[in-house]
Amino acid sequence: MAGSLNKVMLIGNLGDDVKMHYFEGGGCVGRFPLATSETYMSKQTNERITNTEWHNIVVRNKGAEICEKYLSKGDKVYIEGRIKTRKWTDDKGNDRYSTEIQCTDFTFLTTKKDNESNAASASAPNNPAVNEPSPSQSTPDDDDLPF
Repeated sequence: MAGSLNKVMLIGNLGDDVKMHYFEGGGCVGRFPLATSETYMSKQTNERITNTEWHNIVVRNKGAEICEKYLSKGDKVYIEGRIKTRKWTDDKGNDRYSTEIQCTDFTFLTTKKDNESNAASASAPNNPAVNEPSPSQSTPDDDDLPF
């Protein structure tokens, strides 16, 4: 196989809101942490163990603005992108490295709007239809059904 491939696909939950940085030329970049978890049963203790991995997601320009508008901490999102490692020098002159996922595509699985509408429907009272009998009530015509 010729060439190489740098592709990442993640489904996880935002660990914080999208943080935006705007540039003078009109471009922008959005950053947020994404948590992915795996759960398994320990054979020694028969206990459920969850390992969480944190990923630094970077989205650019229009995609960043869309993420900022619709995503918030805790939302579930599907991310496609590539791994990019940056190198910089800290205040003490030490070389530092940061590995990020440069997002090229994303799909919202749950969003602020979904969470708000679910909360509203959960807090709304249940109003059964007035003419429908409850399952515990029987009507006298049950025996007259043609089937």
